Amino acid sequence: MKYIRLLWNLYMLKRNTKKSKKELGKLQEKKLRTMLGYALEHSEYYRRTFKAAGITKENFGRMPLSAFPAMDKAAFMENFDELVTNPELSAEELQRFDQEAPAGKNKYKDRFHVVHSSGSTGKPGYFVYDEKAWSQMLLGIIRAALWDMTMPQIIKLLLRGPRIVYIAATDGRYGGAMAAGDGISGVGADQLFLDIKEPMSEWSEKINQFQPNIVIGYPSAVKILGELKEKGEIQMDLCRVICCGEPLGTGLRHYLETVFDTEVVNVYGASESLALGVELRSQEGMFLFDDLNYIEVEDGCIYLTSLYNFVQPLIRYRISDQLQLKSDSGQERYPFSRAESLLGRNEDLMWFEDQQGGREFLHPLAVEGFCIEGLLDYQFRKFGENSFEILAEVPEEGRQDWIRQEIMRLMKEILREKHLDQVKFYVRFVEEILPDPQTGKKRLMETLEKRRAG
Repeated sequence: MKYIRLLWNLYMLKRNTKKSKKELGKLQEKKLRTMLGYALEHSEYYRRTFKAAGITKENFGRMPLSAFPAMDKAAFMENFDELVTNPELSAEELQRFDQEAPAGKNKYKDRFHVVHSSGSTGKPGYFVYDEKAWSQMLLGIIRAALWDMTMPQIIKLLLRGPRIVYIAATDGRYGGAMAAGDGISGVGADQLFLDIKEPMSEWSEKINQFQPNIVIGYPSAVKILGELKEKGEIQMDLCRVICCGEPLGTGLRHYLETVFDTEVVNVYGASESLALGVELRSQEGMFLFDDLNYIEVEDGCIYLTSLYNFVQPLIRYRISDQLQLKSDSGQERYPFSRAESLLGRNEDLMWFEDQQGGREFLHPLAVEGFCIEGLLDYQFRKFGENSFEILAEVPEEGRQDWIRQEIMRLMKEILREKHLDQVKFYVRFVEEILPDPQTGKKRLMETLEKRRAG
């Protein structure tokens, strides 16, 4: 029964792709006003900030969204307990749950899905979805993963028996992994999870034994699968590749389409809203899901308003990605807004030689989860064939020894999993992690050779 209901709800959501731009705009505006009114009524934080901006129950329906106060992640974390609309939720209790309960499929109080996000001050942030919001988000992700397919085509694919491998960071409360697991289970597919912390030597055996027909994962990880396929180390016949979690450049998209000889779908999401948009063809750009979110772009910055998560309303929440909107030509196949380009943090992998003489890598998203009280920022720099250093920005000198011990402990665990115990690394404290002089962005991983070349 759940399977039939999922297909019906997916069909209903897909109907929005057939609406006119005017019809979709009305739907989005109706959802927006419902969310704004709910936040004003049920969230102490929004009640207070709206009042300071001159927004009341009497006029909120007439005020443009740009008149509402914006919010960044720091303000979100500081005001978490006042922002959420369910009194059972608190940052302190969620942190305790995160630390004590196994990630798996455990839900907070058996009904809240908790996505972990590292904070800028070493304190974790949490994005919470109740069952209704989680189900709506999953439908958005499934629609994106099966983009451009009709319902008969989708049913035919599902009847054939999808065998899906998901390759990314999977051992924590990562939104992508949690959503992929629930989504794959929802459509009744067989699944194999490959964690990017697993040694590459184990990938080929698992892939060849499982024989997937769909791959989902970070573009950089999927690229490694493509290279293994080119070398003849893995054999698989794919009907679709679905990329997520990192930016997908045109060159990498072309490589993946060529090596796997299939369509490549690029799904755009964030912890704040895991279903934001989808791209199937570079020339079309990325379609943004205006029926699930309201996205504003000012000076290249994204301000997100979720239209479906009422337990934790996010209104004009700033996302660090950069986005440029495409102008309408009047001949688009879908009524959604389109993005010209999406610029997130695109990192290099750090490659080393493992204990058997093979190649092994450290992925930036495998180490991005360092969440240590007092650690303001950090950066990895590879400066030798088998050595790297970790720059750590710690304002309080008195905490440096303890933070060094925690970094060493966490890093050794990661290297041990990768069979890279012989790799040497050092922790060096610095006053500030500086951005790349060319891009103006801070990189999580870099090589000294690349910096000198720049």
